[in-house]
Amino acid sequence: MAGPAWENPDAFLQLDDFATMATVTPREGVPREIRGIFDEPYFNTQIGEYEADATQPRFTCKESDVADLQAKDGVEIDGKSYLLLTGLQPDGTGFAVLSLAAVS
Repeated sequence: MAGPAWENPDAFLQLDDFATMATVTPREGVPREIRGIFDEPYFNTQIGEYEADATQPRFTCKESDVADLQAKDGVEIDGKSYLLLTGLQPDGTGFAVLSLAAVS
């Protein structure tokens, strides 16, 4: 008997649902395409009398697809280039979150 659908990361990463393709480029490797979910939440922070507006782009994908990535490796999503800010952040379920910074 198969386990619940959430035990299969591929079930969440269907391109016709929420997922999109990204090209990841390890500094010492070959570019490759992976599936994941891109998110770019907006933040407005107030510090005293100053306000700061920012976004925090991130890409959630299968941990096994990005196990070799390191900070400053390249990621391209929908024609926009990003750098990986830190190493991957595994969540303990087979997924990892990549915190990104846009390259201008």
